[in-house]
Amino acid sequence: MIFARFAVAAALCAATSTAFIAPKNAGHGVKAVDLSRRLSSPFMAATLTAPETEAAEAPSVMRPPIDYSWEDVSEQLVNVFGYSQIEVDMYAGEVDNSKETLMNIYKALQLARGFENACNQQYMQGKIRGFMHLDNGQESIPAFVDYAIKNGDKKYSYYREHTHAIASGVDPGEVMAELFMKETGSCKGAGGSMHIFDKSTYFQGGWALVSEQLPYAAGAAKSILLDRELGVSDDEKFEKQDVAPPADDDRISIVFVGEGGAQNGRTAELLNSAAKDNLPLLLIVIDNGRAINTFTGDVATNGKVYQQGQHYGVPGLMVDGQDAADVAKGGKAVVDYIRSGKGPAILQVHTYRFNGHSPADPEHERGRKDEKAWARVDQDPIKKFEEKYTANGVFTEDELKAAKKEILADVKAAVKFADESPMPPVELAKELEYPDAPDTDYNTKPVPAFADAVNARTISPEQMETITSHIDGLREKAKAGDISIGDAINLAIHEEMLRDPTTTIHAEDLQAGSSYDIPKLTQQTYGQIRAADEIIDEGHFIGKALGEGMNGYRPIVELMNTNFGIFGMAELSSAGNTYATTGGQFDMPMTIVGAGGTAPNQALGAEHSQPFHAYVMGIPGLKICTASSPDAAYGITKSMIRDNGPCFLFAPVKMMKESKGKLDLDVCAPLNKAALLHEASAESVAAGNAVTVLTYLHGVKEAQLVTEEIMEEGFDIDLIELRSLKPLDMDTIRKSLERTNKVAILDESTQSGGVGATVSARISEELFDLLDAPVKRLCMDDAPVPYASTMEVAVVKRGSDLVQGVFDLATGQF
Repeated sequence: MIFARFAVAAALCAATSTAFIAPKNAGHGVKAVDLSRRLSSPFMAATLTAPETEAAEAPSVMRPPIDYSWEDVSEQLVNVFGYSQIEVDMYAGEVDNSKETLMNIYKALQLARGFENACNQQYMQGKIRGFMHLDNGQESIPAFVDYAIKNGDKKYSYYREHTHAIASGVDPGEVMAELFMKETGSCKGAGGSMHIFDKSTYFQGGWALVSEQLPYAAGAAKSILLDRELGVSDDEKFEKQDVAPPADDDRISIVFVGEGGAQNGRTAELLNSAAKDNLPLLLIVIDNGRAINTFTGDVATNGKVYQQGQHYGVPGLMVDGQDAADVAKGGKAVVDYIRSGKGPAILQVHTYRFNGHSPADPEHERGRKDEKAWARVDQDPIKKFEEKYTANGVFTEDELKAAKKEILADVKAAVKFADESPMPPVELAKELEYPDAPDTDYNTKPVPAFADAVNARTISPEQMETITSHIDGLREKAKAGDISIGDAINLAIHEEMLRDPTTTIHAEDLQAGSSYDIPKLTQQTYGQIRAADEIIDEGHFIGKALGEGMNGYRPIVELMNTNFGIFGMAELSSAGNTYATTGGQFDMPMTIVGAGGTAPNQALGAEHSQPFHAYVMGIPGLKICTASSPDAAYGITKSMIRDNGPCFLFAPVKMMKESKGKLDLDVCAPLNKAALLHEASAESVAAGNAVTVLTYLHGVKEAQLVTEEIMEEGFDIDLIELRSLKPLDMDTIRKSLERTNKVAILDESTQSGGVGATVSARISEELFDLLDAPVKRLCMDDAPVPYASTMEVAVVKRGSDLVQGVFDLATGQF
């Protein structure tokens, strides 16, 4: 009877700025609206009609319960997912007719609640630190995961993931130890509450930036299709082997998101990608009505996330999180729909969160505290389960008490394990910086044993003949010294994609070769499964690449212009952090390559002239290189593809086609070394007229163009190309400064926060005793780069500035 005068109550809730507490019987009574009407009203819409019968006073809550019955869920499964009523009844029977299944659901509910309560207690005692986000009130979701999701399925959650991890099979003791920052934690104490990972159960996060996990899950789903297409699978070390997945392989990828987070544009991108590639992916929307603590209806008009897929042919199901058994039954039907190969789907679970966003939040948002108090009394899925299944005689109170006691003992043991575990050693932090050491020799990396077999079954003879001819042509150009930077990278990519079939590539305009032919003929050779043309959002396909990289593949991302990577800063940041955050469990092989930098007179305007290489310098875990010649671009690209961590190669946008040269074929270049391109004469060094010049990208060409002029003035330079921006090759810089004692940096980034600022600081801190003069920084001005050349000359430094800088240093005019 709670829905009497429902429309009036709902309208008042939507319009008023004051929240009210519902009466204690809210949520238990006669439903007043049919399924179709309730499905159209996610945020208390005021269009619901009241029943004709007299009823008790309506609840005045901001977000009334939906009170779905199994019949409501069943109707959706028939009408939206195409199930027959007999099939739907079978899903119901598998739960309702099995006391064992119902007991497992109850134990999963209690484990989730008990674990989170223990976390709260330990947080208050100071044993858990940082941010922590609890799941109380939403236990039907981990119970569903425990019931319907398999170990081999890929799972991606967000920062409120403790219970999702445990339901996926991650040991509760390891989860608690991770929260305690202990070495026995799932990530050795490197991840913490928001970053639970476990390779053995394919639980792949724990991601702290809202909705960032969505494209990662798409990449993981793509990896399942790649396994099937290539005929490979994971061995006991989770490395690819030449064994095809079983014929009945029905793995899926699961991603969790809140309904507030689902308003992020990544949701639309995910649905588009999942539908286009028919990905085996489940989007679980945890609909607790709160975006952090803010009432979602105050900031979003579309709460019907499960219907968003209609534009893409992706079906969705709404279930009531109050009934854990119904969530399990309906959720299992959705999962089986995906497992059958029909494509992605959405499961939205209407629920209430009993705690604030985190224990540290004040919860001043409208109606939050009153809602919590009401929901704890009237919207508890554990209480509802106990009432329902003791009333109908399935369980006695003593049986449920015994089950709860058993579970709480497990929670107590998890806390004890965490409390008694050791802290991680201080040395571990630096060990987790990179999967492969900076001085790795990539020429010694073994060729995958299955390469020839996979190539033979995935590349047709005609395709192989075409690509072999293309490669031969590029190699002849390389021998003749007539190959461009773009073609050199393209050659390296093809050689590596043939060498290791787990290498994939993502790009915009990929079929056409993008702007500089870097991905040319990749899709025509390896198919769409390995060479993906992407929508115009770099964050989306960098994210998909991250998901592939976590699952045994080596993705390449071609950015066309590296400044477009600004759209993917969240994904780039997480790529750099992943190896460390997961305690070294997950390598992150990803090569990002593109044209960038700022050449004098390039006339591209401010947005295309940003120093993105400087922007990403502060991202931990990235190896960042530059290449101003075809040979450097070729060797560095090959090494990056073989590296087990994320690498970023910047090539000079205005030299991609004009710079030509020979290649040291089949040789990988180091990722931690600078290159001495010109050495100052011994005479100039003895006379004190030599200067070390550090530069990169277009600065190399600018310096080379004026070297002769500098020498004609009686001076000389050690010209060093900074091919590795991170890690920085301080040894090469030191050796040069031991000769010259003076240094100028021709820098293609801004005065504030630029590459030159970092290099200058390192030199001043580590090599100060070698300096006879202050470091000379010839960097871009902090002003945006203008289009007009008359203004641009005031912002971008060039060869003429270097000539003056060398003169000033050599003559003591500083």
